[in-house]
Amino acid sequence: MDVTLHLAQDPEADALLGRSPLAALTGMLLDQQIPMEWAFKGPATIVGRMGAEDLDAHEIAVMDPEAFAALLSEKPAVHRYPGSMAKRIQQLCQYLVEHYDGDAEAVWRGVGSGAELLRRLQDLPGFGKQKAQIFLALLGKQLGVRPEGWREAAGAYGEERSYRSVADITGPESLAKVRAHKQEMKAAAKAAKAAGK
Repeated sequence: MDVTLHLAQDPEADALLGRSPLAALTGMLLDQQIPMEWAFKGPATIVGRMGAEDLDAHEIAVMDPEAFAALLSEKPAVHRYPGSMAKRIQQLCQYLVEHYDGDAEAVWRGVGSGAELLRRLQDLPGFGKQKAQIFLALLGKQLGVRPEGWREAAGAYGEERSYRSVADITGPESLAKVRAHKQEMKAAAKAAKAAGK
């Protein structure tokens, strides 16, 4: 895996995401309740604080939980909720060690179908159906992982030029389109809620 991603809007952080399957998974895990760029910059921040070249599932899985939480909590914090996200990242790494010998790319390497890939992603700690579908779409659209039926398994996120999620972000212009889509969705949800009262 060695592609150029533009999710963190930071060259160093994006380079890590493009070459490190675990960094990409970790960024996706962090992508909730904070701006997307902040989430996807998180893996590079963690790598820097660990004094490493890449994230290592084996190393993170066995780190002292308090020490790892402290690492994420340093200013600027990796996430709005650094303690709970540190726990989730460790759970993800422990799962990868247990099921894939710590090799994040093995989650999708050689997978037979989009449905199987979706199931594998949903089995990851912290990955519900929507997060799994978005990551599956990212794999298909930008990382060349396209098992049969991947678009169908990714649902609406798999549609071409849909600008719904991180899977569609390739630069500032597409980032703006995804942001606009998310604002429309929030406004529609708010209007529907108000109408239901």
